[in-house]
Amino acid sequence: MTQNDSGNDYPLSEVPMHARKGLASTAMVLLGFTFFTATMFAGGKLGVAFSFGEMMAVIIVGNLLLGIYAAGLGYIAFKSGLNSVLMGRFCFGEVGSKLSDLILGFTQIGWYAWGTATAAVVLGKYFELSEGTVLGLMVLFGLGFCATAYIGYRGLEILSYIAVPAMMLLLMLSMWVATVKVGGFEGLLAVVPTGTLDWSTAITLVFGTFVSGATQATNWTRFSRSARVAVLASLIGFFVGNGLMVLIGAYGAIVYQQPDVVEVLLLQGFAMAAMAMLLLNIWSTQDNTIYNFAVAGCNLLRTDRRKTVTLAGAVIGTLLALLGMYDMLVPYLILLGTVIPPIGGVIMADFFFRYRGHYPHLADTQLPAFNWSGLTAYAVGTVAAFNSPWVAPLVGIAAAALTYVLLTGVLGARTADAPLQDL
Repeated sequence: MTQNDSGNDYPLSEVPMHARKGLASTAMVLLGFTFFTATMFAGGKLGVAFSFGEMMAVIIVGNLLLGIYAAGLGYIAFKSGLNSVLMGRFCFGEVGSKLSDLILGFTQIGWYAWGTATAAVVLGKYFELSEGTVLGLMVLFGLGFCATAYIGYRGLEILSYIAVPAMMLLLMLSMWVATVKVGGFEGLLAVVPTGTLDWSTAITLVFGTFVSGATQATNWTRFSRSARVAVLASLIGFFVGNGLMVLIGAYGAIVYQQPDVVEVLLLQGFAMAAMAMLLLNIWSTQDNTIYNFAVAGCNLLRTDRRKTVTLAGAVIGTLLALLGMYDMLVPYLILLGTVIPPIGGVIMADFFFRYRGHYPHLADTQLPAFNWSGLTAYAVGTVAAFNSPWVAPLVGIAAAALTYVLLTGVLGARTADAPLQDL
């Protein structure tokens, strides 16, 4: 039996060409992932700090950088058929890669708890539900949101084909009403900023909104049928999709002093549309989030039982939501989000510099327990990101990649068939 006979999505091996997808499928799944409520709050900070023209420039530059980063990893995912956690075996080692599994897995289960609780709390507030009913909704959403992820890529794809067009219509409706309220395009241009934010901080804010997600987007771009599909889908998801979320948040902050589109739709009198937006927005991100957790968990445990790991993750996330830990986790999740991007920097340096753009077949390759060059480069990138005054995630990526290239050059490039020992 192959890993995909039951929709298991090849958790421990390359995706074969016969299972690859086209541009529409890959782009829709990525848009479902990047249409994320929390991103809008970054846009809200931009909306009150810049003129409309400057704000658009910041959004374009920040999301273009994010899209290019995602596209670079997407190209590697297409070429190798692997995702980031499997690529991690090459650059961190068989045992060393478990570090990235833990970091990626913990952040995803934390955000899953947050999303589950948020959906239940917002509905409870709007419909004035009792605390017991809200807790019941957390259980319902926690187990329900994972259904499409349990199915696998096909489940994510089906939901995205429904949710993305519906959300686009609601977003366009909200933007049109907001534009009319503010006095049209001339009114937008006439808005005077009430806050201050320098360009460096603003670009950092935009690029950092979903850079951890871009690092894990290889879970879907590895299903791409061609390099063109992988690159374009990444740009559509992260440049266009994430950029639209930032813009919507800025729009809401300018016109209604509220960056959350769900709250904006309520203010505009579209109550049912707001509830639909809430559920579609959170579900289409939640299923991708728990899918990410399952992928990291499979590599950590070296098991191909992706569906079992998906259910286990959903149960853990639901328990965290019920225990009220989701709010406590957010600061740590944001902190861990800063340490994820250097993983992508090491992966890109490893693939393009050490392996010259071609990984050997994973199952036929002996890899060391620890690749100390990769682990050291990751540590350097993380420290650089924490101490950088300018676009910390981008600095972390660049520092990690450069350090890996230098260390690999000094220590000498190793072949994939090297004996199983630490580098």
